[in-house]
Amino acid sequence: MANNNIHILIVDDDDRIRALLKDYLSSKNYIVSSAENAEEAKKKIEYLKYDIIILDVMMPGQDGYELTKEIKKKIKVPIILLTAKGEVENRIKGLELGADDYVGKPFEPKELLLRIKNIIKNNNKIDLKIIHFIGNAKVDLNKMTLKLNNKEKKINISEKKVLVEMLSNPGRTFSREEIGKISGISQERSIDVMVTRLRQKIEINPRNPKYLQTIRGSGYVLWIE
Repeated sequence: MANNNIHILIVDDDDRIRALLKDYLSSKNYIVSSAENAEEAKKKIEYLKYDIIILDVMMPGQDGYELTKEIKKKIKVPIILLTAKGEVENRIKGLELGADDYVGKPFEPKELLLRIKNIIKNNNKIDLKIIHFIGNAKVDLNKMTLKLNNKEKKINISEKKVLVEMLSNPGRTFSREEIGKISGISQERSIDVMVTRLRQKIEINPRNPKYLQTIRGSGYVLWIE
């Protein structure tokens, strides 16, 4: 998921913090909205989908703990709490209520950015235990098999690693260098051969691939219907 597709909601009664985080995260190509209290946040959540909510604990009216509890009952969205440093019990309380992470105030925006990236990375990881489909091809990453037209073929560990990353990030172009790092294969020719083998297992017509495509001059991309 590219940054410019990720929508973040910042909920904080401090105008300065809202403005600072909005400017900083916007500069990193995230879509950023803000709310100054729980009521405003709930109205926005009702009409828009957010990928992450950054939520201050200490706010007038409904506080961050109660809002976390209410949000988590209704929708599945990651929440990062902004807490006062040293309040260990309060941080534990937030996690018990369903918060996914917390950052102690004062904090560096870069620290918050790292927390956001970690959550995105973890959320993007696919479940290896379930069956995935690429067109008509049935992918069982747990058993390391790929089945198309009732013909089942094995995939090796390098192919599995590449499929895990591509299935986690459909539509993203992976350079040969990235694929090399993921698969543990260093030579470009060997990388191309591996992709060709995967195409033969995935595509009905490997010479005219519909799903695992080459982006000339950039690398490879996996499209999923």
